[in-house]
Order: sequence, then C-alpha cells, then structure tokens
Amino acid sequence: MALLGFFGKKKKEFKAFCNVTHEPLEKGFGYLLTTAQVISSKKYWDLIMTEPETLSYTISHFNNQPGGTQMRHMIFEKYASVNKPWIVSDSVINYFEVDKIQARNSAQKWWESEGNYVPEASGPAVQQLDGSSFNDFKEYAVLEAGRVKASSRK
Repeated sequence: MALLGFFGKKKKEFKAFCNVTHEPLEKGFGYLLTTAQVISSKKYWDLIMTEPETLSYTISHFNNQPGGTQMRHMIFEKYASVNKPWIVSDSVINYFEVDKIQARNSAQKWWESEGNYVPEASGPAVQQLDGSSFNDFKEYAVLEAGRVKASSRK
C-alpha cells in the first residue's frame, strides 16, 4: 500500500543507481564503499581512464601532451573528493579489494535509511588515507591508468 503525503501524493519510491556503471540497482542490492576504497583500486582507474569520455585524454597523456595529463589530474580530483559513500553493483565490486560482507551489510543499512547511512571513514579520500598512500593512488591514476588500452589505440 502506498503512503499518501500531505496532499494525497504517493511517497516517492527510493531508487539507486551504481555510482560506477550508472545501472539501476534493485532495492537491497549492491555494496557500499567509501571514496578511499574506490580510489585505492587500480582496476577502477584503468576502467575510468579508458571510458569513451576519457579515452582521448588518456591517449593524449601517453603521447606526452600536457592537456591530457592535466585532464586526468582533474578527473582524479573529482572522484577523490566525493564526500558521500558509493553504492556499487555486483558487476563492478570485483574491481575493489574490500571486505564484501561488510560492504554488503553497509549497503543494507544504506537502503534501510534511504541513502542516508554514512559508514565510518567516509568523505574525501585525502582526509581518510595517509599522504603517502593517497599520492601513490593519485600517481597511478594520473600517470599510469589505462596505459595498455591507450597503447593499443595509437
């Protein structure tokens, strides 16, 4: 039975989409990750830096064009600064080296709270990782991610 609001409107059903693939998620499914967990994945960066929207920057970067490198830096900063937790689908969870049971349990809490649950260590990655680790992930994302795919596209 639908709940009726103040003016007889139905309560809007809470829906979610994977923050990586943008595919819709069925209620109760998915995994909840922190930004630090997301940006710590080389597989994730290889995926992101070779998507159709970013591949040209990656190719430019590996052809020693500063504009491509600068754009890759901006892409890294955009993702690394996400304050909210990430809900991700079954199709991409293996890109991340995380405790899947814990991530699934966090997702359940997130669904129950209609997206308001925030796990510990959420927030921008620079605030959650030590400086050395953060810089290592940044260096990989900006300087190395997607090298194999970009090399095959030259």
